Amino acid sequence: MPTFDALATLPLEIEGYELQPLELHLPSFERLSTVIHMWGGGEDGLGEDVTYDPVDHIALQDAGPALDITGFSTLGEFCEMVGELDTFPTEPQREVSRLYRRWAFESAALDLALRQAGKGLAEALDREPRPVEFVCSMRLSPGEDQPSTIETLRAKLDRYPGLRFKLDPTNDWTDELIAELVATGAVDSLDLKGFYKGTVVDVETDPELYAKLIEAFPDAWIEDPDVTDETRPILEPVRDRLTWDAPIHSIADIEALPWPPKMVNVKPSRIGGLRELCETYDYCAANGIGAYGGGQWELGVGRGQIQVLASLFHPDTPNDTAPRGYNESNPPPGLPTSPLEPKLAQTGFRWQE
Repeated sequence: MPTFDALATLPLEIEGYELQPLELHLPSFERLSTVIHMWGGGEDGLGEDVTYDPVDHIALQDAGPALDITGFSTLGEFCEMVGELDTFPTEPQREVSRLYRRWAFESAALDLALRQAGKGLAEALDREPRPVEFVCSMRLSPGEDQPSTIETLRAKLDRYPGLRFKLDPTNDWTDELIAELVATGAVDSLDLKGFYKGTVVDVETDPELYAKLIEAFPDAWIEDPDVTDETRPILEPVRDRLTWDAPIHSIADIEALPWPPKMVNVKPSRIGGLRELCETYDYCAANGIGAYGGGQWELGVGRGQIQVLASLFHPDTPNDTAPRGYNESNPPPGLPTSPLEPKLAQTGFRWQE
């Protein structure tokens, strides 16, 4: 049975909703998110809007709960309605944010419908939760004045010796830095940011750097390379090690990749709709494509929800779903280590912290 069919008929009653702002101020950027809090039938449901532009959150929060989303009989009907609803009181700064906000409303409705039914997601899907492997994601630069350096990575490894990493190489990576990273034996994947243009995380496409990384890290996944006439001959021989994140918003995007993938990053907020997310999982399973999860700097319930999905759909892959404490330059002691023991709530769509 298609995965979404197990959820679509869940009864759903929505009496109202409210918006709960969250924020985190970092040296590099200001992160805002908005929790969608729905209620009905004596239960509540939560979802998180991970739109990146602060102005979009401020506009939403200033407008308040202005959408008429009350009523409904099933979760499937709600998801169909949200797919046609304009959830932005003003035009978003970027079009992909519409998918992020759609996921916030649909994940909150999923949480609410499950809680009203007295079920957890694992029970509803008849899937067994499993421990979640995760990696720590870092943008690493060699300069001492950079926020994340090899010393930062070593400090994390000293505190958590089994920690694995997903690193964002930059154009200033030296041969010495690459050798130091190889020596740690802790690098699972390298995100080349080949699909980012005009952003603060842009990396200039450098075929020489690509070749060095592919040779130096023979067992690492290579995420989001920029496929050009210059890089294609370098990437073609290792195409089974290539994986994709930023361009994946649909099954059509997977089918449009330069090569049939062995692995993709399935981010629910990038997919947007619950039906579409379930269909993407089904498509990957049917076509022998591995999947892993990825974070979007969630500040609230959203982080736990991607850990729930990882536990049920792709627990044994390099999930970029580490507990939030690992984002700190000096992670506090006592954080859960990989693999995360499944802590799915008995009812609803939540991870028990």
